[in-house]
Amino acid sequence: MAEPIDTRSRTETRATETTTGAARRALPFWHYLAAAALGALNTLSFAPTPHGGWLAIAIFALFYVWLTRTTGWRSALFTGWAFGFGNFVSGVWWLYVSMHFYGGMPAVLAGAALVLFSLYLGVYPALAALIWSFCAGHAKNGRSGELPFSPTWHGAFAFASAWALGEWARGYVFTGFPWLSSGYAQVDGPLAGFAPIVGVYGVGWVLALVAALIAQAVLRVRDVNRQAPAAPSRSAVATPALLAVAVIAAGLLLSLVSWTQPSGTPLNVRLLQGNVKQEMKFSESGMNDALNEFQKLITEKPADLVVTPETAVPVLVQEIPEKFGRDIRAFADGTNTAILFGAVGGTITSDGRVIDYTNSLFGITPGQNGLYRYDKHHLVPFGEFVPWGFHWFVNLMNIPLGDFARGASVQPPFRVHGELVAVNICYEDIFGEEVARTVRESPTSPGILINSTNLAWFGDTIALDQHLQIARMRSLETGRPMLRATNTGATAAIDAKGRVIARLPTFTVGSLDVKVEGTSGFTPYVTSGNNTVIAISLLLLALGFAFGPAFKGRKARKPANGK
Repeated sequence: MAEPIDTRSRTETRATETTTGAARRALPFWHYLAAAALGALNTLSFAPTPHGGWLAIAIFALFYVWLTRTTGWRSALFTGWAFGFGNFVSGVWWLYVSMHFYGGMPAVLAGAALVLFSLYLGVYPALAALIWSFCAGHAKNGRSGELPFSPTWHGAFAFASAWALGEWARGYVFTGFPWLSSGYAQVDGPLAGFAPIVGVYGVGWVLALVAALIAQAVLRVRDVNRQAPAAPSRSAVATPALLAVAVIAAGLLLSLVSWTQPSGTPLNVRLLQGNVKQEMKFSESGMNDALNEFQKLITEKPADLVVTPETAVPVLVQEIPEKFGRDIRAFADGTNTAILFGAVGGTITSDGRVIDYTNSLFGITPGQNGLYRYDKHHLVPFGEFVPWGFHWFVNLMNIPLGDFARGASVQPPFRVHGELVAVNICYEDIFGEEVARTVRESPTSPGILINSTNLAWFGDTIALDQHLQIARMRSLETGRPMLRATNTGATAAIDAKGRVIARLPTFTVGSLDVKVEGTSGFTPYVTSGNNTVIAISLLLLALGFAFGPAFKGRKARKPANGK
């Protein structure tokens, strides 16, 4: 019997099929909840979890599998956003401690601020997923009967490139917040060897590639087991798996390479930890107690260099008590000890006003008059400067904040007995490109890095271990040892391979005595910065968009006459 004649037009039929297919492929809400949970799980790959780099590979492989389940660019975008939100709201929750417990902001407002900030940070993983969907998917080919995304070579390299660019953008836009960049989880992981070559964003690129290749192999094994009509060959399964193993092996072998060489005379350094309570630091009695405590710690015994935490002397440098200044200078000259101490800089005008406040480190060189000075360059939004239109938000907190002046992007290093040390303050060390620029562009390259910080704002939280992990990445990238003097922790010494060689217990008062030898020479990352990973990512994304599955779909739909 003949089939009945369909009176609908072909256009109507095609539209109905497309609509039905789209409805059939609609993702349930739990898909996005699972992506958020996976992002929260990713927080465990960072410090203080030991060897979290392996966990990060597994989590990113699952995240990539989850992206291939999406039904178009919109669902890919929201999957990336959910993953990012879960990661950040669980990974930087210590900001709530700063705003509520130390800033006095009501708990509801502090929690809302954390959620809104995490939603903003999640925009960057969302954009990475969006770019991936356009460069690697079938989203534009109009074939409603198949999944729009599948694990392909185009997809793997597009995922790595889009992810790296997203993380770089997060570290740049609005002064940047690159905390929890995925590469940090690899400090003790198998991919750490790539850090001296391509930096933390490049390590994130390699992590995303390895994860996508593993997912590609696993999904193809699934297709083989299902005996699908177009099941992939065994080589199609083995090749991405073998490449992932090869990349991991390369990372492990590269960790054995020394890109810099020991140079100069080793220095005996004392790193001070005052454990001054944050709520007492800016009261009159608290200031006096801090001055007395650090005067005692500084003059306890001589060294080649003594380093205090950020704003250990919590007053304007011109207002340092005469006795404190005289005793510290006498100790430096009498014991041949150089001293770096944190204080507030500023300029006093002729009419007695103080302008251009700075968060600074001042250096005393034995036998020389005057002070070395380093002014913090990369200021913390809402902490050291108030973005336009947000004074109302700052007024909700009882924290003595203001708009500080910025120092130059590259400032002279501090000379200690002929050795040069490059200093940075607080979270300046989370910007690897800026640290590399200091090493690269200083007239004489420093051989040692020093970070002076105060994390008492964040209490006894994972922020302390996360910041130490970040500092270790800077050592890996530059091939330079990093010394950290902190108020509450983690005060530590890190060698040029990123290994912690000594550390004080957190929330204790004391000094860490270490012997450190500087290094010379440039790693590839110091030479080129982030330019390498940015250029490679842009090139691969352009190729993926031009010649990937979406392009093939568009080409297949194009009529033979080209019209």
